[in-house]
Amino acid sequence: MSESEVRVINGNYAAAEAVRLVDVDVIAAYPITPQTPVVEYLSEFIANGELDAEFIHVESEHSAISAVIGASATGVRVFTATASQGLALMHEVLFIASGMRLPIVMAVANRALSAPINIWCDHSDAMAQRDACWIQLYCESNQEILDTIIQAYRIAEHEDVLLPVMVCFDGFTLSHTLEPVEIPPKEKVQEFVGEFEPTHCRLDPEEPMTLGPVGGPDCYMEFKKMQDEAMKEAERVIGEVNREFADEFGRSYGNGLVEEYNTEDADYIVIAMGSVCGTVKHVIDEERPDVGLIRVKSYRPFPGEQIAEIIQDREGVVTIDRAHSYGAMPPLWTDVKAHAPDVEISSTIAGLGGRDIRPEDVLKAIEVAEKGKGTDEPVWINVNA
Repeated sequence: MSESEVRVINGNYAAAEAVRLVDVDVIAAYPITPQTPVVEYLSEFIANGELDAEFIHVESEHSAISAVIGASATGVRVFTATASQGLALMHEVLFIASGMRLPIVMAVANRALSAPINIWCDHSDAMAQRDACWIQLYCESNQEILDTIIQAYRIAEHEDVLLPVMVCFDGFTLSHTLEPVEIPPKEKVQEFVGEFEPTHCRLDPEEPMTLGPVGGPDCYMEFKKMQDEAMKEAERVIGEVNREFADEFGRSYGNGLVEEYNTEDADYIVIAMGSVCGTVKHVIDEERPDVGLIRVKSYRPFPGEQIAEIIQDREGVVTIDRAHSYGAMPPLWTDVKAHAPDVEISSTIAGLGGRDIRPEDVLKAIEVAEKGKGTDEPVWINVNA
């Protein structure tokens, strides 16, 4: 394929196609709804000779992330995917991946955590891992899924970052929904991502080394501080990679960290992540031209200073969270408020467990901002309680 091809595909296929275009070396995964088709497609690519990669069949998500850690430590590109309870099962190993500074890329088809058992979308799975020192990038469309996974390898492998990346997209809403997606030529993607040259470690029996050794009280804090500095550097690198991707492929997602929509003269601002942002844009276009949207693409690192600057001197600001921090305030609201303590910011919770966030629900969130509600206690939208 010498030229880009537009195909109507679902989000899971878009994720798998991006991995094929990057030409990763090792894939390890365990099936879990709604992510399973991602690795099914990849296994087909390998079987058909479209992708030359090792596919490791493992017995759990804990094993999947452990396997890609081992593979990544040998200096090859790796990929895995998961969702919900599978991501939760990976929890303890996620910290090892980031602590070892391994540039792993993982797709997360966001899905609610049980109980009660639920296979539909919210962001509680990834939010529960927000302190694992993984970069978290959230997608609004299937095109963005493909483009973000390609960019994720450049970001993760940058010598100033060297941290793993979660590419998050809403389960079923994107993972199983068909949209037109432009698929660039493989050789063009290969040129963009370049060769992977590990800068700090590569397991080699000819040159033995220890990775992930004991870090006692005399050095542990220094390692953690270096991770924090790398996450801060990631904010700059994400922006740079987004600009370079736009120059090469003609598509940009805001500045790579946040996307502004109709914010310049807006009286009210909605802050949200993921596919709901498409609904917010529709409401703005059809009913509320006085409202603007800040779509948070990068949740970690969190572009708090940029958001704080945008929301100054507005008549009302409201966050829409698809997760909650029980006994406290929701996570997106908490991060925004921490960076803009002088701004009145209302909080709403919507769409948990896959409940639709309808245009009328977005209008309700805007109403919460207009009335100044939800500043000390989140307002639950479209809930029968």
